[in-house]
Amino acid sequence: MGFWYMLLLFIGICLLFAGMMPKIGFSLGVKASFLLTGAVCIGVSLFMFSPGSAEIIADFLDLE
Repeated sequence: MGFWYMLLLFIGICLLFAGMMPKIGFSLGVKASFLLTGAVCIGVSLFMFSPGSAEIIADFLDLE
């Protein structure tokens, strides 16, 4: 599972860099969505790397 969290972190970092590059040709809305999506991907992956996150997700989804 750690591989997928690392991949999600890498995708989030790439999206952040794509949103911050000045001359790619994207509109402001696309850049803002890249930044937001990248921040969410990084946040989720860092949360899932933390100890005890599996129990929190299981409680949230009512899994036993």
